[in-house]
Order: sequence, then structure tokens, then C-alpha cells
Amino acid sequence: MESFISETLDDILKTTKSFENVVFILPSQRAGVFVKKKLTDKISAGFLPEILNIEQFIEGVSKVKKADSIQLLFHFYTIYKEQQPHPDSFEVFSSWAFIVLQDFNEIDQHLVNASNIFTYLRDIERLKKWSVNGTFKETELIINHHSFIEKLSDYYHVFYDFLIAKKIGYQGLIYREATQKIEAFSKTNQHKKFFFIGFNALNNSEELLFQKMLENGNSEIYWDLDIAFFEGNHQAGNFIRKYKETWKYYEKNELKSLGNSFQSEKNIEIIGASKNITQLKYAGEILKKFPNFSETALVLADETLLPIALNSLPKEVSSVNITMGYPLKNIPTTSLIFSIFQLFLSQQKLQKTATNLFYYKDVLAFFKHPLIHQLLAKENPNFVHDITKNITGENSMFISLLQLENYLKSSKDSALLSKVFNPFSSISEFLSRIISLINRLKEDVNDLEKEYLFRFFTAFTQLQNLHKEFGYFQDLKTLHQFFNQVIISETLSFQGEPLQGLQLMGMLETRVLDFENVIITSVNEGVLPGNSSQNSFIPFDVKVEYGLPTYREKDAIFSYHFFRLLQRAKNIFLIYNTEHDSFGSGEKSRFVKQLELLREDVSTKNISPRVVTEKKQLKEIKKTERTQIALQKLAEDGISPSAFTNYLVNPISFYKQKILKINEFQDVEETVAFNTLGNVVHDTLDTLYSVFKNRYLVEEDIAEMQTKSKDLVTKYFIKYFKSGDLKTGKNRLVFEVANRFVENFLSKEKTLLQDKTNQLKIIDTEPHLSASIKVDGIPFPIKIHGKIDRIDCLNGVTRIIDYKTGMADHLNLKVSDFETIKELKYHKAIQVLLYSFLYTENTPFDFSTPLEAGIFSFKNLNKGFLKVNFSASSASKLAENNITPKKIAQFMDVVKTVLLEIYNPETPFLEPQDLPDYSK
Repeated sequence: MESFISETLDDILKTTKSFENVVFILPSQRAGVFVKKKLTDKISAGFLPEILNIEQFIEGVSKVKKADSIQLLFHFYTIYKEQQPHPDSFEVFSSWAFIVLQDFNEIDQHLVNASNIFTYLRDIERLKKWSVNGTFKETELIINHHSFIEKLSDYYHVFYDFLIAKKIGYQGLIYREATQKIEAFSKTNQHKKFFFIGFNALNNSEELLFQKMLENGNSEIYWDLDIAFFEGNHQAGNFIRKYKETWKYYEKNELKSLGNSFQSEKNIEIIGASKNITQLKYAGEILKKFPNFSETALVLADETLLPIALNSLPKEVSSVNITMGYPLKNIPTTSLIFSIFQLFLSQQKLQKTATNLFYYKDVLAFFKHPLIHQLLAKENPNFVHDITKNITGENSMFISLLQLENYLKSSKDSALLSKVFNPFSSISEFLSRIISLINRLKEDVNDLEKEYLFRFFTAFTQLQNLHKEFGYFQDLKTLHQFFNQVIISETLSFQGEPLQGLQLMGMLETRVLDFENVIITSVNEGVLPGNSSQNSFIPFDVKVEYGLPTYREKDAIFSYHFFRLLQRAKNIFLIYNTEHDSFGSGEKSRFVKQLELLREDVSTKNISPRVVTEKKQLKEIKKTERTQIALQKLAEDGISPSAFTNYLVNPISFYKQKILKINEFQDVEETVAFNTLGNVVHDTLDTLYSVFKNRYLVEEDIAEMQTKSKDLVTKYFIKYFKSGDLKTGKNRLVFEVANRFVENFLSKEKTLLQDKTNQLKIIDTEPHLSASIKVDGIPFPIKIHGKIDRIDCLNGVTRIIDYKTGMADHLNLKVSDFETIKELKYHKAIQVLLYSFLYTENTPFDFSTPLEAGIFSFKNLNKGFLKVNFSASSASKLAENNITPKKIAQFMDVVKTVLLEIYNPETPFLEPQDLPDYSK
């Protein structure tokens, strides 16, 4: 394959023998590297030409240095404040100033008369508010917008003059200045020969500059376009056809150099892939087929997929050269910087600045960031685990500096890390602490992470210098918003050896370069070309009127880059996402459709990930000797009703909790948890009723309880919720719910006792009872134990009562067949029946008197006491609630069969097929 660079150099060498006073101007710096390499292969000795990219050439002509976007913004705000009697804050200003600077840049690049276009915009706005009878009503927003448009011209001219005085500027300003100085530049450099190589879409400034240089007779220009796109009306040739028709230079000169390689034999595959990951994984499969990668490019139309691309490269790719700017917002270090900001932003939002307390989630996010975790794990691998355990154990929603210093005291970097949490004093000091942290982190990271950290080091150092000079950051919120805007627009440029290995690049970086094997991913409409949205204060029709580029010109630019890349390639793979989702429309690019019309040798196919369907393997844990020992220890300690029902729901969960002693993960209880609510209500009622044991209650007793209930609810919330806040938000609502639960229950009890025929005696509250049983086949007794919420006697009926803060109804307590009681819906019945067994085993209960068991559901209090119902028929209106020795014996027979299963060494713990999904 003869590349464009090689063809161009061969043509230049026909007339140029010495390169001592020769200058090559190229679209990009990277193209210059390839030109230099190819030229050294073609000449044996002598001077190499001076090789410049277009920006360097323009700066040389204009004598104005390009300023970065952050520096320009600060200077622009200085001008803006001088021109505006009531200026916006820097925070508000920076939200729109980037767009204004972009518009200024386009106006200058295309040599538009700034006064004319801003006057035109002003007149449009005036026409909008004009009406015959003066009925148009202006809101404050409209007034502000009109004022803003009226002032744009002033901002532009004063800012332009300011930058010229400093000899710095944005790119458009540099271009406009260059057009004014090109005559002098040409005369000064008449002895030099200039070659413009590989350009396509030129702005008006570049057109003027190139024509002036060509007219002087010491310059030549080489276009990179195939005859297939130049002839006819193909979009890819729009610009070069225009130059051929309008430039005076081409009245006497021919175009250089139109190729004719697009129609040569090629292997072209168009591949539809489901999802972005599939695209990149398949690209990796394609790369495996190539014997080497020296003439191979993997082009990402969507550059945000770079991390996926790097993780999808096959092991055969030993070296890769990344040629694209990776957005700072996607760099891992960004999340660390944001976590530091968030510490203080949350502090302000939650009004904890005065006490310098930090929200626990922000603290953990900082310590769990890979860079910080890596730093601390060298001395204490369990640091993050330990600090998480301490915070959750103490239920600390807010962490003090003293606590943090205590956590960090064993680290040699404790002073540096503690400094991050020092009270916020000033913007300069805050920036200094971030810079200090970056300096420390760079000592223990890999080369890629050093690149990330260095980029942020330079950014924050620049922000610190600018703040010292201008002082525009009034508070942390302003700095945070500005930083957020900067990382959206800024990129990290990777540096590597461009002449070796696989070339991994963005579409714009392919200019001038040719490859034998080309793989392009995300060839979707909306990505290639991009969507038609534009961030600008200049409307579309005004841009068309003044010759400013719109999405139509941008589409033509991408069309050129796409088809130019395919011209000389032999193996072409175009991959697009077929899925209609948030990552794309699922429609292949119009460029692909054009390619299918231009060539007949295009093959298409769709691919999808290989999905291997397997029957779900249920978890199974066999009982070892150690398991048997643990089970025997459990039999001695006792099995509670909740543990028993846990086994019925999921034997694997029972194994983890009772055999392995694995507790559920504990997190900070920021919002009152349901079990905390239950504990508060239970303990409140126990305290209220326990003083009346073995006594008959009267209405006055309940009235006395009502006066104490709220204080007790508060007391137990403090006990269980620890340092949680009960004054606001959901916690306040839950606190009020707990109060309402207790108040409603006491009201029901009071109403019951207002009927003097009712006699209610409290027998006991929360007794802890246990009993041992023998099971045939198990060589040792098994202890059953549990704590009953309340035992009372109502009108001669003894009641075993369990309180439930959740929802329950009579169906949960319908037990017509003891064999079906293992089902999930009957687990509440199992619990109270086991309590009944324990009570009758521990007391000489007289079964000649009635015994009932059931629950009070605080969410269903209107139904009163819900009793276990043994009625055989669901249609029967006669409930059978009395618990007899026979029913207890029948029930315990079922319990024993379950226990026999638990203790049978041959029966493994098996995950149920229909395990309930509690996450929904």
C-alpha cells in the first residue's frame, strides 16, 4: 500500500533536492512524526524540513500566543465586570462564558465582521419584543437576555483589544491577526518553500492565508482526496471542489494530488453488534487475525469507550499507541477530587460547618477510593474495613476531625490525610491541600496513574495561581462548579511512540495517515456524524447568513475523514451498535449506507454475545463432622422460633447464621430501620406493662401508661438509634409512627377495659422460656427457647401474644393441616405455637381452661387480636382457636420431623428452588 504521505513526498522530491529552507505544514503534530519518519527512509543525508502543525504556523504568522481556556475565562470575567454595572457572580458567569468564547472564536476564524453580526443579533431581539399596540410584556428573564445580547458586541471588542495588548488569545483571534500580517510574513520568508499537506475543511482565515501563500509562488498544497469523491456531488469532496472552483490559484494550476485507490479491491465487512462492549470485544477478535499491527488502526468514533477498548485488546497486541484526548471527567482521579469537594459541600448543606463534622458516606467514599485505599493499605490492609466497622458499630452519621485523627494515627501519612479534613479556611489553602495530596500519591502509583495525577496537579496549580491573581472564587461552591465545567471540556492527551504497535485513535486523529487494516467502532448515526445540536448564542439562520459553520459543514468534515480513511485500506471492518438504548439509536451511520451504494463487495452480518444457558445449580452444603459438632452445640444453646422458620425459608441462610456465625452486613442506620422500629415498640410496651404483672388492669392503669408512652419511645429510640437524628425528615416520620403505634394500642386496651365486664390480667411480659425435647433418631436432646412478648388472661382465656409492627391478617394464622404449616405464609403461626409449647412446658397449665395464641399487628389493629385458627374448613364461620395438648403434640410432631432433617448427617443444606426474592 502506497500511503498519501509517501506519494506526496515522492512528488516533492522530484523538484526539491534540499530541505534546508523548506517548511511542511500539516493538520496535526502526530502527522508530522509520520512524515519525518517516511522522509528519513527516502533520503540518505541532508537537512530535514521544518515541520509545523497548522496552529504553530498560524502563531508564527500572528506573533500571538494561544492562551488556555481557563486563563481566557479569568481575563474575560475581568472585562465583563468592567462593562457590566451589575455583574453576575463568577459561578453564574462561568456557566455561559465558555459558550460565548466559543462563538467569539468561530466569528474570528471565519473573518466575520463582529460589529455586523452582533448588531444583527441585537436587531432580531428587538424585533421579537416589538408589537403594534405595545402589549408585549417582558419578564425579568427576557429583560436580562435582551440586555445580554445588547452587550455582546462591547464584550467582544474590549476583550479583543485587551488580549492583543497582552499578545495572547484564543485560536480565532490568532487566525484573524494572522490574516492581517500574512503579507509581511510572506515578504520576510520569500526565501523559504512552504508545502501544505493533507488539509480538507478550511475556515475562512485558513482559506485567505493559504491563498496568499500560494499566490507568492513559493508554496504548494497537496490535498488528500480520491477521485471518486471529488467528481460528482459526494459530501466528502464538498470543500475541495469549492476551493477548485473559487480560488484564483487554480485558474492556472491543477489540484495535487487526487488519488484513485478507493475502487481498488478491498475486504469490507459491516458488522452489527449488540451493545458497546460486544463491539469492542469483537474488534479484539478481529485483531487476533492479523500477523502484526504495524499497519493497523483501531478507530473509536465514540472516544469515551477507550477503557473498554484497552480491556478488549488481545494478548497478541504487545504495544499500543493511543492517539486521542481522553475526557478528564472519565479519569479515576476525578472521583477522588470530587470526593474531597463533597466532604465540605455536604458539610455546608447539612449545616455542620461550625462543628466541622463530616457526613459518614462522604468520609467512606474518600477512604475507599483506590488511590487512598492503596496508600493506607500498605501499613494496614484492613484500614477501610476497620473504619467502616467502627462507624457502623457506633451508628455515627457524622464524623468529627478528632475521630478521623484517631483512625489515622497509625499511618505515617496521618498528618497529610488529616489536613484534608481540616476546617475550610480559604480557597488558596483548600487548593494547597489538594496539591499536597497529589504530590504524595504520585510516589506510589503506576505510570498511567502518574499521568492522571500530573494532569490534575497542573490544573490545580494553575487554578491556585489564577485565584491569587484575580480572587474570583468567593466560596467552595463556586470553585466546585468551575472545576466541574473544566473537566467536562478538558482532556488528557496520551503520549507514546506513534511509529510502533497498534494505533488506537479517534476519528479526527486519522488525518493524513493511512493504514492497511482499519477497524472503526460505533459507526452509528448520532455518533458518526454527531447529532445536530449546537451550544451557541448565535441562531442557526444567522450562522447560515454570515457563513459560520453549522452541523451541515460538520457532517461534511466527518464524511471526508471517514471515506479518506477507507481510500487506501485493504481490510475494513465497520462495527455499529444495533441496540436502541441510551447508548445509541441502533441505526448504522448514513456513511455506511453510502458505502453500500458506492461498492458492491460489501458484506454484512450481525453478531451477539455467545450466551450459554445452564440450568441453575442450587447451592448444596453437605454436613461434615465439624458441621455436626456445631449443630450439637446449637442444640445445647437452643433453637429459637425465628431460627426454626429461617431454616424453613432457606436452609443455606440457616447454615450461614447458625453454623458459620455469619451476621448480616451492618451499615450506618441513617434512616430508622424496620427492626429498630420494632425494638422500640416492643421495649416501650414491655416497660409499660411489666409493672402490672399478676394484676388485673383497670382503665386508669392504661391512662397512666398513656402519659409515659412518648417519653419511653424517645428513650428507646436513643438506645437503638444511637446518634441518629429524629428531629427531621423520614426519621421524624418513623418516630411519630412509633408513637402512634403505641398510642393506638393503648387506646384499644382502654376501650376494652371501659366495658366493665372485661377482665384483663397481665400474667407476664417478655419471659424467656426454654424446653428440651427428645427426637427419635437424634442421640441428644434439643433445646427450644424463645422470648414471648406478652402472656395475659382475658375473661378466663389465657393468651400467648406476639407483637408485630408489620402487616399480618387472619390468613397468616389459619392452620387447618399441620403438614402444610411449613409453607412461608404460616411462619407467624409456627412462632406463636412454639411459644405456646414453651409456656405449657414451663408452667402447670390447666388445660380445662382455654388457651389461645396469636398476634397484634400494629398495621392492622382494627382487626384486634388475630388468633391461631384450627378450623378445618376455610368456609366455616366457626373459628377453632383453643389450643389443646393434642394440637400441641400434633404440631410438635411436625417440628420434630424438621429437626430430624436438620440433624440428619446425610441430608445436606439445600437451597430451595422457589426461594423468595426479598430485594423486590
